[in-house]
Amino acid sequence: MPFASLGLSQELAHAVAEKGYQSPSPIQAQAIPAILEGRDVMAAAQTGTGKTAGFTLPMLQNLMQGRRARSNRARALVLTPTRELAAQVAESVEAYGKNLPLNSVVVFGGVSINPQLQALRRGADVLVATPGRLLDLYGQNAVRFDDLELLVLDEADRMLDMGFIRDIRKILALLPAKRQNLLFSATFSGEIRDLARGLLSQPVEVDVSPRNSTARTVSQRLHPVDKSAKPKVVSRLIRDNNWQQVLIFTRTKHGANRLAQKLERDGIQAAAIHGNKSQGARTRALAGFKDGSVQALVATDIAARGLDIQQLPQVVNFDLPQVAEDYVHRIGRTGRAGAEGQAISLVCEEEFKLLNDIEQLIQTHLERVPLSDFEPKLPLPDSKPLRPLKAKKPKKPKSRSGDGQSAPAKAADKPQARRDHDKSHGEGHNRPKPQRRRRPGRSDQAERGQSSGQGRRRAPQRG
Repeated sequence: MPFASLGLSQELAHAVAEKGYQSPSPIQAQAIPAILEGRDVMAAAQTGTGKTAGFTLPMLQNLMQGRRARSNRARALVLTPTRELAAQVAESVEAYGKNLPLNSVVVFGGVSINPQLQALRRGADVLVATPGRLLDLYGQNAVRFDDLELLVLDEADRMLDMGFIRDIRKILALLPAKRQNLLFSATFSGEIRDLARGLLSQPVEVDVSPRNSTARTVSQRLHPVDKSAKPKVVSRLIRDNNWQQVLIFTRTKHGANRLAQKLERDGIQAAAIHGNKSQGARTRALAGFKDGSVQALVATDIAARGLDIQQLPQVVNFDLPQVAEDYVHRIGRTGRAGAEGQAISLVCEEEFKLLNDIEQLIQTHLERVPLSDFEPKLPLPDSKPLRPLKAKKPKKPKSRSGDGQSAPAKAADKPQARRDHDKSHGEGHNRPKPQRRRRPGRSDQAERGQSSGQGRRRAPQRG
């Protein structure tokens, strides 16, 4: 089935063909016609199945019907959780829309705001943004949403995981009520459905793959090794297999730096990418990885989603992720669009619980391949039998609080780790409220010999 059969214009179909795509993926085949009809859409699919084109192509076609963007106005807004994803969505918008008279702008933090201010003066038919920088620009009167026709939340589950729900709600309050809404996510979690209920109007729901599943085109295996041997194992794998492009995930930023330095000492062109790197350094590292000048890109989970690297052959989990779902997103960087790839995990004995969580989630035991010369001193325990996944029970509706916000929405305002911490420490309706200390009055201060200018300083208020 060609793209033109979905109702796309010849200009867009030609741009898709130039990218090398002959027929739409399942999520594109279902989402594109619904978006062209002006319907709200809630879509979930495995990473690497073409979600970006699934909303970019019909969005561009619909925008062709109206008048061009006015100065400091946006007609379509795409929100993404990370700078890298924002940049890559913007690249897709530019590539697919190159034959159309539409203007696009991308804004995110970590770089100077002045060029973004200037770009918005010309207006943006499509504005791709991260939430924090968008609110900064709105505060400087650089962008207004009077003419907004379409909102896209891309990787919505990741935005909730990263604690962006407050910023998202602030942005939603600024938008006109009448607009088309698209929500794209890797999963349909309970929190995503809570968000969708307040955002979407009679949406078309598209779910083309089972949750937390890995692509069939990705072969998966693990090497049992001691933690101290992992850097040597990575170097050995790259040299012995002559890997020219490998994405390696570490748990920490310092770990990413140390591994990249170790690989460089071993004669392997490597670069690290994580949150402590400047945006310029992150952009250069990613560009070098794409053009082949960087052989090994070492990343924290900031790169687990949104990196669109054509034909990436290998992903290595140097450390297993703390959250099992992140394993799916990590290895989803390879085996994209039907291409074959391999995912290799280096697992030490102390990571066995993490390994068990991953295997239970994906309902598969990873193939164990021992490496000669690297037999672990602490053997990795045998995998536990797989337990069938239990369907989550729907949450009971909760009464609304005094400010009109539902209890589930308030819970979603906290990042997941904080909510888990709260639960483990007994936060709830039955928790007794601490007694407030009576603040000393003037007479109390006088008795202590304190003047009104002394005592406790007030913390400076944030602007």
